[in-house]
Amino acid sequence: MGFLDSLFGRSKPVKPDLDQLFGLPSAAITLQAAVGFTPTGAGSVCFASIEGGAFAEVQREVRALLDADSERVGVPVEFSRDDYGYSWLLSRREPGDLPALVGDLHAVNSALQDSGFGPQLLCSLVTFRDADSRSLALVYLYKRGTFYPFAPLSGQKRDNPLELQVKAVVDDDLRVEQDLTRWFPLWGAPGL
Repeated sequence: MGFLDSLFGRSKPVKPDLDQLFGLPSAAITLQAAVGFTPTGAGSVCFASIEGGAFAEVQREVRALLDADSERVGVPVEFSRDDYGYSWLLSRREPGDLPALVGDLHAVNSALQDSGFGPQLLCSLVTFRDADSRSLALVYLYKRGTFYPFAPLSGQKRDNPLELQVKAVVDDDLRVEQDLTRWFPLWGAPGL
């Protein structure tokens, strides 16, 4: 970081570390023990939509890679686009097979990154529910290399106390985003 960057308050971007995703299974154990949330078996990758043949080929490769696994639940891989124009890939596994789901998310992120589409990657998330059917996602911010909890409520509201509680609980298992202004809401995210 140079003098002018320091003077103007610019920071050096964090290099994405996709291996951080592999911390999710241990965080899930901690999350279940501390606040009673268990994995749903659903996870998503969000990326800025790109048109063109190269991206269509990567999409086909990702689908073929994930569809080839015979131990999937329901539809193996679903692609969708949200109201903001972002693309989502949803992967489903048995709720108890979080390591395989994390492997899927890592493979998708790696395939997109290795094909030159890393700048289009936004986030990945894994969803959880508790006994009262409350939803929670642990969201990985690709460009920050950090996680944050997102706990949606009806009416596009958030359960901020739960999010802060989860932050404290998983802080030893995951690299948690400390800047709360970067805890973006993901209304309608697939799997949530």
